[in-house]
Amino acid sequence: MLSSCVRRVPTTVRFVDSLICSSSRSFMDLKALLSSLNDFASLSFAESWDNVGLLVEPSPPHTVNTLFLTNDLTEEVMEEGLQKKADLILSYHPPIFRPMKRITWNTWKERLVIQALENRVGIYSPHTAYDAAPQGVNNWLAKGLGACTSRPIHPSKAPNYPTEGNHRVEFNVSHTQALDKVMSAVKGIDDVSVTSFSARIDNEEQTRISLNCTQKALMQVVDFLSQNKQLYQKTEILSLEKPLLLHTGMGRLCTLDESVSLATMIDRIKRHLKLSHIRLALGVGRTLESQVKVVALCAGSGSSVLQGVKADLYLTGEMSHHDILDAASQGINVILCEHSNTERGFLSDLRDMLGSHLENKINIILSETDRDPLQVV
Repeated sequence: MLSSCVRRVPTTVRFVDSLICSSSRSFMDLKALLSSLNDFASLSFAESWDNVGLLVEPSPPHTVNTLFLTNDLTEEVMEEGLQKKADLILSYHPPIFRPMKRITWNTWKERLVIQALENRVGIYSPHTAYDAAPQGVNNWLAKGLGACTSRPIHPSKAPNYPTEGNHRVEFNVSHTQALDKVMSAVKGIDDVSVTSFSARIDNEEQTRISLNCTQKALMQVVDFLSQNKQLYQKTEILSLEKPLLLHTGMGRLCTLDESVSLATMIDRIKRHLKLSHIRLALGVGRTLESQVKVVALCAGSGSSVLQGVKADLYLTGEMSHHDILDAASQGINVILCEHSNTERGFLSDLRDMLGSHLENKINIILSETDRDPLQVV
């Protein structure tokens, strides 16, 4: 008996040492964590109307040992987060969306803010930034369809212009128009980058000037060029667009490798979302045996994203009644799964991806009380 006890001691010691080591390394400074989260999926991907990022910040310095993931931050979920010693709550949907005029105990959202601050818990929301991200919510939703290729329905634009400024001004200068003087003048304007190359126009050797400039610099460039009528009349002004990102954006248009019946697709979606029921609107002339090859999807509320997209099936959480009628009239089937049911399952994948991205420096746990407010009865 004694020897048996002796053999168990090293195991216990190693277990305790492991806990101590794990505890000693399981934290990140809040600002460093926020920077890493933005590296994972840039907040610049979010829609302009959205309210994303750090919504509630405890007084600094603030370290995060436990990151708590939820789709919706309700009072019940907040209580769970406090019980599990969360230091930062990542709520996919922003609990603060419309401006608050006061912070009192009168409304549930105001109470969330009070509880977060009193318990030194931060609240962060990525929302549409995670919708658009290549490894985000819509990408996860598409995994339930089967083997397919997909692209964003509305691609995101790069966060920055690849060149200085958002305007390009181009004009030609003949060798009789004091090229050196013109070049010296435009190079002297702030926030302007200049390139030039030889061009032959109407059998005359000329120099093509191309300027990239900001809106403010554009007015100075135009003012200078307008002083020379011959230059100004042949000037082209282009408004530059940020380049589109191939795999980033709202919604997904998915083309299956092999078409399947609508009935089969319904089974796949139920299995992926772990749902016993979905809502289905059959397109005009369609049946459960109709073939599905192209699926347009959007997690959450898909009306604005899916509108006008050609597909055999629309998959989303919710759509307006009249948008469903419009789709069905075009022979497009519509599957609705309730808003957050098309999002919540992503959090399990997110936990694993963030764990790897953050090099397991903090504890990441999922809410067990978070659920869709609607249920079938």
